[in-house]
Amino acid sequence: MGGKNKQRTKGNLRPSSSGRAAELLAKERGTVPGFIGFGSSQSDLGYVPAVQGAEEIDSLVDSDFRMVLRKLSKKDVTTKLKAMQEFGTMCDERETEIVKGVLPYWPRIYSKISLDFDRRVREATQQAFEKLILKVKKHLAPNLKSLMGYWLMAQCDTYAPAAIAAKLAFQAAFPPSKQAEALVFCKDEIINVLQDHLLKETPDTLSDPQTVPEEEREAKYYRILTSSLLALKKLLCMLPPNEIASLEEKLKPLLSQNKFWKFGKHCSPQVRSAFFELISAFCQYIPESMKAESSKISPAVLVNIDEIDPLVCPPLWEAVLYILSTIEDCWIHVNAKKSVFPKLSTILREGGRGLAPVIYPYLLPFISKIPTSPTDLNFEFFRNFFTHITKGLSTERILTSHSECSAIISAFFECLRFIMQQNLGEKEGSIKMQEMLINDQLIPFVDTALKEPRLQNEQLFDQLAETLNSWETKVEKQEDDSVMNSLKNVLKTFWISLSDICLEKISNQEIDVKSLLGISTLLEVLQKAENTWVQSKKKVSKIKCMDDVPETSTENKIQIPEEEDIDDSEFCWDEKLPVPITHQDKGPLNDLVCRLAELSIAYISELKSEKHLGFLASLLNSFSSCQLFQALLDLANEKNKSNKDLVPVPQEIVKPIRDNPAIQFLYHRLMNWLGENKKENSDFLVDILYSILCCCETDTERKIILDDLTKLDLKWNILLRIIRKACSSSDKHMLVSTWLKGDILGEKLVTLADHLCNQDLEVAISSESFTSERWTLLSLVLSQHVKNDYLIGEAYVERIISKLNAALSKAKTISETVNTESQVSFICDVASNFFSSMKGCCLMPSSEELLLTIFQLCAQNQDFAQLSDFLVCKLRHTWLCGLHPLVLQFGNADKQSTFLYSSAVWLKKQIQSTSLDVKSLQVLMSTVDDLLSNLLEAYNSPFLLRFYVENIMPSDNEWENMRHSLSTQWLHKPLLEGRLSLNYEHSRMDFKEHSTMKLPSHLCTTALLSKIVLLTMKEEIILEDNKTEKIIAELLYALQWCEELENPSSMLIEFREMLQGMGIIYDDLCVLSKLPGLLKLIFIRSRDTGTLWALTISKLMHSKNILPDEVKQLYKTTEGFFPVTEGSLHTVQSLSPFLPLEDKEELVNHCTARLMTCTKKDLCNIDGSFGYLSILNSCLKKGSIDGREKLYGILKIIMSWKNDHEDIFLFSCCLKETSPQLLGLNIEIIHLLSILLKYSSSLLVDDDWDFIMCSMLAWLETTSENHALYSVPLVQLFACVSCDLACTLSAYFSSISSNLPVNLISEWHEFFSEGIHNLLLPLLVKITEESKDISETSFQNSVLIPLGETLTYISKDQLLNHKLAVRVTPDQRTNLPEHLQTLLNTLAPLLHFRARPVQIAVYHMLYKLMPELPRFDDDDLKSYVDEEEEPALSPPIALMTVLGILEDLLENILECYPVGEFAVIQPLSEEFCYVLGYLLTWKLILTFFKAATSQLRALYSLYLRRTKSLNKLLYHLFRLMPEIPTYVGTAVELPNKETKTFFTEELHLHVRETATLTSQIPHLACSVYQITLKDLPAMVRLWWNSCEKRVFNVVDKFTSKYVSNMLSFQEISSVQTSTQLFNGMTVKARSTTREVIATYSVDDIFIELIIQLPLNYPLGSITVESGKRVGVAVQQWRNWMLQLSTYLTHQNGSIMEGLALWKNNVDKRFEGVEDCMICFSVIHGFNYSLPKKACRTCKKKFHSACLYKWFTSSNKSTCPLCRETFF
Repeated sequence: MGGKNKQRTKGNLRPSSSGRAAELLAKERGTVPGFIGFGSSQSDLGYVPAVQGAEEIDSLVDSDFRMVLRKLSKKDVTTKLKAMQEFGTMCDERETEIVKGVLPYWPRIYSKISLDFDRRVREATQQAFEKLILKVKKHLAPNLKSLMGYWLMAQCDTYAPAAIAAKLAFQAAFPPSKQAEALVFCKDEIINVLQDHLLKETPDTLSDPQTVPEEEREAKYYRILTSSLLALKKLLCMLPPNEIASLEEKLKPLLSQNKFWKFGKHCSPQVRSAFFELISAFCQYIPESMKAESSKISPAVLVNIDEIDPLVCPPLWEAVLYILSTIEDCWIHVNAKKSVFPKLSTILREGGRGLAPVIYPYLLPFISKIPTSPTDLNFEFFRNFFTHITKGLSTERILTSHSECSAIISAFFECLRFIMQQNLGEKEGSIKMQEMLINDQLIPFVDTALKEPRLQNEQLFDQLAETLNSWETKVEKQEDDSVMNSLKNVLKTFWISLSDICLEKISNQEIDVKSLLGISTLLEVLQKAENTWVQSKKKVSKIKCMDDVPETSTENKIQIPEEEDIDDSEFCWDEKLPVPITHQDKGPLNDLVCRLAELSIAYISELKSEKHLGFLASLLNSFSSCQLFQALLDLANEKNKSNKDLVPVPQEIVKPIRDNPAIQFLYHRLMNWLGENKKENSDFLVDILYSILCCCETDTERKIILDDLTKLDLKWNILLRIIRKACSSSDKHMLVSTWLKGDILGEKLVTLADHLCNQDLEVAISSESFTSERWTLLSLVLSQHVKNDYLIGEAYVERIISKLNAALSKAKTISETVNTESQVSFICDVASNFFSSMKGCCLMPSSEELLLTIFQLCAQNQDFAQLSDFLVCKLRHTWLCGLHPLVLQFGNADKQSTFLYSSAVWLKKQIQSTSLDVKSLQVLMSTVDDLLSNLLEAYNSPFLLRFYVENIMPSDNEWENMRHSLSTQWLHKPLLEGRLSLNYEHSRMDFKEHSTMKLPSHLCTTALLSKIVLLTMKEEIILEDNKTEKIIAELLYALQWCEELENPSSMLIEFREMLQGMGIIYDDLCVLSKLPGLLKLIFIRSRDTGTLWALTISKLMHSKNILPDEVKQLYKTTEGFFPVTEGSLHTVQSLSPFLPLEDKEELVNHCTARLMTCTKKDLCNIDGSFGYLSILNSCLKKGSIDGREKLYGILKIIMSWKNDHEDIFLFSCCLKETSPQLLGLNIEIIHLLSILLKYSSSLLVDDDWDFIMCSMLAWLETTSENHALYSVPLVQLFACVSCDLACTLSAYFSSISSNLPVNLISEWHEFFSEGIHNLLLPLLVKITEESKDISETSFQNSVLIPLGETLTYISKDQLLNHKLAVRVTPDQRTNLPEHLQTLLNTLAPLLHFRARPVQIAVYHMLYKLMPELPRFDDDDLKSYVDEEEEPALSPPIALMTVLGILEDLLENILECYPVGEFAVIQPLSEEFCYVLGYLLTWKLILTFFKAATSQLRALYSLYLRRTKSLNKLLYHLFRLMPEIPTYVGTAVELPNKETKTFFTEELHLHVRETATLTSQIPHLACSVYQITLKDLPAMVRLWWNSCEKRVFNVVDKFTSKYVSNMLSFQEISSVQTSTQLFNGMTVKARSTTREVIATYSVDDIFIELIIQLPLNYPLGSITVESGKRVGVAVQQWRNWMLQLSTYLTHQNGSIMEGLALWKNNVDKRFEGVEDCMICFSVIHGFNYSLPKKACRTCKKKFHSACLYKWFTSSNKSTCPLCRETFF
């Protein structure tokens, strides 16, 4: 197919596709032409033979099949692959008759494509063939003969998936019983196909040389050769025996061809491998033909014996053996000495060339099949044969490969035994061969192994032992004396030679440890083999049992870190020890061992040789016997006849024991060596000690000996190694078990533990390794178990554990100066090993105490315990190790544990009486969670958890005390929000922010217990006495307390995050609130005590969406709330949103009736007017019931109180001595009036309004006069509700004033509104001056919110007529009058006050003033215009001063953020207030700027440019605006609407707004940026062009994407909707093209200008293009276009303002005013002045600003035109 990326012929719009062409051809003609393929090449496949006509083709082949068959002829691999897959799918899906039509053409297709070069195509072909077979089944038979040859080759494909697919197809076609018949049926055709491929085909005949590369042609040819050879083998194997003869005849032409026999030397390994496999099959099935071809087959195979290819080698050697077995005269046709044996020698010398596991197993059958006569197989051959094997074994490659080394060793011994067997007897030749095999081969072979550590493996020595055992067995069974004598001589010769080399090596002082190890390993293997032979000779019945048990099963290695126990099986002495001790036969092996041991003793005594000591220990371990020790003693006695310094055996030891040679050796020799204190020798000495113990008859003897050694102050490292050896295997433990359980060792270990624990606490240890060994000893004796029993006595284990516990308990309280790291670390190691070893064992009391101590350490915050992180991890690991045996203890009914009770009591004390921080609580909860989770995992029993909770659970009094200890700071928020009402005073200190870093005990207790309860709920465990409900209730109470705190400490925030991390979240608890009785329990507590319990039940009901009917079930009737108590009042207030409407109305009616009957005494009581009003406010404030008439009636009652008891109203009075009850009553009255204005204002008459407004103003006067008492909670609450009432009235009169009487409105504006602001504006100033450093969220500052909100309703006139104290700065240069200077100087600094409500309120007040301020600069404008310098005018100084302060603060806040990166400002933080103030200040400045005239804007902008304030603003804005300014609103977005952004949505700044605080700074920043672009485009454009490249791109991308379109639309819209009229000029706008067209006409002059806005408006320059013009010179026209472009680019205003300026300029030109010859404009482009400064010489006039710039830039004072001095 044509390549997709190839260059196409001109005009060829689509790539070539022969497949598509074939499809089109079929569609157009309806038939397929009867030609063979599309090409003429030999490789093209013909799908429809030309022998048939088109009509016959149409009837046989389906059109879809024809299309697929054509695609199969393509050369492209992908096309063929897809076509074949499609063919298989069609065979599956089409009808059988349709598929059968393809069968006549399939053989030709299959014969070609099954041999395709691409393996995927071949695999797909076989898969499709299988589908074809399954569809047509027996109808394939007529085509079988033409298919079978290729099918058989496909089954032998070198690509395994293709071969497997072909086999599956074959199995699908023929069942196993019919497969042979099918091959017989087609054998002639198969032979023809295979012979053709083997003899006739070449790479060039199989593939087209013109199109296929040579490499591909050869690869395909080699693959087909391989498949053909393997197919022939497969045919031979599958044919029945009776058909072999006929096949044999047909193969003769093939066997007669020399080309066939040359395949053995073919360059392809695959071909050679297949050839040798075929030769093996020939020898197996047609041996007679092979004998006939002996002259060809023998050289073809035997000469290639040095094959090194791993693919060819196995079939080659198999063929070699077949030939040697089948053809007797094969050696006649090859020269063995020249052609075969040298190659064999080379292979052996080189170790098989990496193929030893393949070649060497064939050596024994190979040499066994070699006849003697024609090959001259003699003595020298075998000498060389074994020599080459030994040399090959010594090569580096063999030594590093275990498999190759094993193969060579096995072959060596197999051949050695075979040759020895062939040469037994007393003939001279046989004796010579025997001596050669032993002295020249076997002994050097063993010597080589002893020199090379990598050969010292058990396999070599096992093979040697097996060889010796076979010879000894033959000696016993041999009847022929000559053979028996020769074997005895062989064995004698071997032992003599072996002894010589061993003694020679031992005598060498320079011998290395590895060689000694090799000798000891060899002797040990020989000893095991000898014992096995001896035991088998005795024919003991236990032999079968011993054979069943592997040798390694006698030892169970135990390492301290793994802590594995010794095998619990019964110890059996006869089975465990290798041979009876006192009955070892003396033989050559034992003689050799004695001689070696004696020689080693000599070196140890004379040279202190450590190597020989290790060798001696190994010998004694393997050959432990009294005879050996006696021999060693005899040698010692001979050498020490004159020396009497041998250590005598103690007299306390009884005589039979003293007479034991092994015991004597212990005291005479070993004791001296033990006293030398060489740590490196300790293991060897302990091994010798165990060998000595093996020679003791009874356990009592061994205990006496070991006790005596222990009393002799045996060194700790020796003691450690003795016990460690005992733990390493069961037989060693059996030797010392009595001693281990004894008192002597137990007391010594207890003393050691006491010494270690006390010493580590008092002084530093000089030797760390020495200390570590002693701790390891303790760990070992505690952690090892045998048969579920301790290694030492249980009493001593308990005493040691008690010592460790005492030391660890001291470490908890020890001072920081004492270093306990080492001691605690060692105790952790010992304890973790001890606990880990407790498998199936119960804890003893002392170990439970130790575990409790570790539990306490783990549960404490390690910062206070002064423990490192590593030690904390180690303690936790130890605790987790101890959990397992503890869990087992709980499951044992016989032994009761005290751990749960003790740990629960300790936990209760910790969480109630100890101050915890969050980290400490988290550690404690995590530790408890580990304990309980493991308990539940092991035993899903409710008893344990119930028991634990019962012991931790505080009593009701304890719960009450913990709740009272919580700070009442939480009351602030619900009081201000009106959710709770109080008429008594709390301590003032309670409302101060607490800075403690410790959690209240209530929080700690509820957190821990709730964690446990969640665990019980998960496991569906029900606690008794409603403990679950009580704990969940307390937790909800604690969470509510945290939630109500307005400014919680960082500790409490961290506490809540910890609960969330541990899965204790409010939503989960609400799900658990379905617990029966939980809601009722909280309701009862709320009704009894109120306060926070009331808020808790309210939050719970909100979360659960409780229905009113469910709420009613809690209280039954409303009568239960009366008489009103604090609890019932708060409960009603919290439940009011959930109460049924009828109950609400009932409560309202009931309270209204009681209000009417209240006496003065009851007015302030909870069960009086105060309580009733509170309930009324709660029920009526949401408007859920129609309370208009009721509210009005209550107003009348309150008005009656005004007449009867006026003193209860706090009008214009001092609150210092006022009772809290009275304050509470007034607060509730004010609350009610606010609700009344909301729902019943339409019922009010003049008297009612007078009462409300006069009362409001009087309360405000009280608020203003008592601002010093705002620290009192109820006073401040009174101030807040008073301001709220004033705010409500202000909002009311601002919204629906048209519906009110005129006199009422006039009274409000003339008296009441002015009175409100005359009181509140000075109050704001006083409060902010007195509390500058108090945050917005503090209680004392809460009055600022309603105060600020009320002041936002102040009018401009009221601001201008303010009565603030004069505040004027003398050095301020300003045109503002004094009262405005005072107002600005007073309010502007509050823009950076540390409270958002103040900032927002001040912003709203100043915003109303900004449009009034520029007019005061207009009067002084002339003085600025006439200045010779470039004039600049500052915006209001007060604002610029604030701006300067905030600029510095923002530099510090944002300096770490690069421009373009969004800086997240935390809401209500100090930084938030600074950023908010900065942006609000700029918003005011921009408002002031917009209100100014064009001339003033130019002066203000120059000032901003000089101070670079605007540049700083823009840099800051691009740190405060988000990268994606998406607006997230509450309204549902319509799908067809554009995405809302902060630029498209208007920003509303409200004092009480809290929901959008997180997005307020970004939204405000975007708003400021938008206004700046709109009102100061020239300055922004100037800044943008001066930015560095990165910032330039960021600004351009952001502005173009989010702002430009909107500003362009607004600019065009303003032009379209503008009402400004120009005399002689019309302006039109086109919104789609962003164009403004201005047409100017005067007299005969007609000018048309087209103004084009750029895509990144206003950053990019506005282009001015020429339209129609009539009557204007070209130069003048260009000047005017340039002027307009300059005005639009450099003036900070709209397009309409620019056009007006340009028109004014042109009008002046027509009026005769000459251009300034510097700027070539009549009107100055910046200050809009006319040319007034005239030169006295040339009389030309210039702009003052232009002249100033000319003089300063040229440093001259001459006229720009005439160059005369300018006067």
